[in-house]
Amino acid sequence: MNQGWTYADRVRTGGQTVLDYYTQRYQHSTREQWQARIEQGQILRDGLPVTAQAVLGRGQTLTYYRLPWQEPDAPLDFEVLYEDEDLWAIAKPSGLPVLPGGGYLEHTLLHQMRRHYPDDTPVPVHRLGRGTSGVMLFARSELARERLSRQFRERTISKIYRALIGPTDPAELAERSDRFTCTTPIGKLPHSQIGYIYGHSPTGLASHSECQILQRGPQSTLVEVSILTGRPHQIRIHLAAAGYPLLGDPLYPVGGVPDLNGSVMPGDCGYCLHAHRVRFTHPRLGKTLCVVAELPDGLRWTAVRNGYPHFSSAALLA
Repeated sequence: MNQGWTYADRVRTGGQTVLDYYTQRYQHSTREQWQARIEQGQILRDGLPVTAQAVLGRGQTLTYYRLPWQEPDAPLDFEVLYEDEDLWAIAKPSGLPVLPGGGYLEHTLLHQMRRHYPDDTPVPVHRLGRGTSGVMLFARSELARERLSRQFRERTISKIYRALIGPTDPAELAERSDRFTCTTPIGKLPHSQIGYIYGHSPTGLASHSECQILQRGPQSTLVEVSILTGRPHQIRIHLAAAGYPLLGDPLYPVGGVPDLNGSVMPGDCGYCLHAHRVRFTHPRLGKTLCVVAELPDGLRWTAVRNGYPHFSSAALLA
């Protein structure tokens, strides 16, 4: 069991009752469940107990204390690839979320970093999906947070991934050049359970991935992908839109549009995607740093630890 968590909201528009506010804003729970939480004192208004029918005013603060719960399992070990006074480069295992959400609070990379470095304030400067393994950068200093975030915004950081695509028509794959570009726009699509989900959308944002086939096999093909934009689930969507879904991806089929009424969620694992290397300018030294998380056995997805792909890793300066 974790320690529970307190969620805070500031009321933007007054006039609603407390019960209506939570019922309409957070539809993952029923009206009866919110009523019970209010009666049990789990919800406070401006730090004081409140009734379900109390009318809210603009600018008031609501807090909801969620009682401790049993989180889903996740691999909690990680490897430090590089560390100095400004940053960490971590080898994130597949199956470990970066940030809280979807039932995860302490079983996250952020919480584990804070536990290992209690005297520091680790800040992730980018994200990887729960099922994606590989290089993850954390800022240790304010200088690193500011300058690394700027490099990501200005797209001066090089991010190279390795992915396995599933079985394909050999003749069709043979006709495609070993190098190809994906520019499928990515946007929000309405989803019946979680409000929206990202996928291939003609009205979405421009996105750009450069792909290279490294090794062809009868059951799978190894692809290297360089992303020039950072849209959510970009590689999964792009390769699926190109007709080559990631091996084991439960969410994105051919076309890159998920089942908008389905039960599969973006954080569900099973796909084969690894952040292989990240190249960036060190925020204090000004040197180019290339951090590599290597895959074992000739870049084959065969080593499995605790049900998740696991990779040996290394770091080097360039």
